[in-house]
This record gives sequence, C-alpha cells and structure tokens, in this order.
Amino acid sequence: MPPELDGLRIAHLSDLHLGVPSRGRRAVQDAVDWVLERKPDLVCVTGDLVSRRSGMPELERLLGEIGPCYVVLGNHDFADSRDPFSQRIDPEAIAALEGVTVLADSALELELRGRRVQLVGVDPVTYAARRAAPDRLADPQADLRLLLCHFPRIVWRIPASTFDLVLAGHLHAGQIVFPYPGGKLRLAHLRARLVEGLYEVGGTVLHVSPGLGTTFVPFRLFARPEVTELVLRGKTGIR
Repeated sequence: MPPELDGLRIAHLSDLHLGVPSRGRRAVQDAVDWVLERKPDLVCVTGDLVSRRSGMPELERLLGEIGPCYVVLGNHDFADSRDPFSQRIDPEAIAALEGVTVLADSALELELRGRRVQLVGVDPVTYAARRAAPDRLADPQADLRLLLCHFPRIVWRIPASTFDLVLAGHLHAGQIVFPYPGGKLRLAHLRARLVEGLYEVGGTVLHVSPGLGTTFVPFRLFARPEVTELVLRGKTGIR
C-alpha cells in the first residue's frame, strides 16, 4: 500500500434495520454520533438499512448527518427474508438520498490523499442468483481496492487477492448468543464461519460487522451492536 494511504480510516456500519421498534434504533443513533466525532476518511454501509418503509425518514436523517457515504443494499432491503412483515424498499429512493452513493454491481474511483482508491459494490439480488462477479470490475491499477457486499461469503466467490479489503455484515454476530467453554452458540446463524471481526481469506482481508439493528426479536444477547473504525497500515495491515 502506498505510504500516503497509511493511517487511512474507514468507518464501517451495517444492518441498521430501521423502521421496527428495537433497541437497535438507539445503537444506530449512537453509531452515527460516534462517526461524526471520529471524522473518518471514508464511510461505508453494508446493507439491511431498513426493515419497514416507515424507517426511510429516519434513514434519510441519519445518513444526512453522516454526510458522503458509500452503500450497498442487503436482502432485507428487498424483503428477501424469513420475516413475514418485511417490506421491500425502492432502491432508487435510497440512491436519491443526499450524500448517498449506492453501489449495485458497479464501481467508482476516489482520490484519497493523492492516491486512487476503488470501491466496488455487490447487488444482493445478483448475489442471491449467483450472478454477481465483482472481480470483473476490479481495477488492478488502483492503489487500494475495496469491495462492499452485504454477505461475507462473497470472499469465497472471488479470485484470491482481487481486493485488498472486503466489508460485509448480515450475521449480527449471531444476535442471540449463548457462550460456552471454548465457543459460542449463535442462534441466528448456527453454521456460519465468518461471523464477526477480521479474517484473512485468499490474500484478502475481510471485515464482518456485527451490525447495529435486530431482526425477529427486538434485542441482542451476548452480541453487542458495533460500528467499527478500520485503520489501514502499510506494514502491519489493518487494526
């Protein structure tokens, strides 16, 4: 990584699930306030922004407070979930929000600290249909390549080292978790392997956000909500 990008700070938010009564609403507001205090170089949001259409005004307000941010949508945004009350949100309505750039099987390039940083985003619809191919959009000449996808398993669908950093969410760190000696029973995703935190997969660093909101039940147990600041380091990686 070029020395100019050393120390680059990325705020990663995911799984807001606005529009439902939940303690997650307070977590989302606290997360936005924290991001405003930190003033990161880049703000990324990886899907499941709203669970009900009633959450759109609050989403507009919160993302408006954050300012410029880069977003991919999740399955709940398209009402593709086991939640019988989930409501589909028009993706154009989210893309029309001021300061919000939605990446749906598309890429863009930013200049940060005088260097080329590429962002690629995956559409959850093509991901579910196994048609998403973000590696075809990757620019090998970019100084830093970031991939945004709601689903962590995307790292197993791309060639090794295509992207330097992948940001994902979806799993809520299990949401309802029962710790036991040597491990945790994560009821929301019993078999998931890439659940929360940092992983190295095929030459790529993956960050899976525990997210902020909730689904099915309006609380979390031993799965605290989180907004994460990732600090890139040229010699020591990411912290």
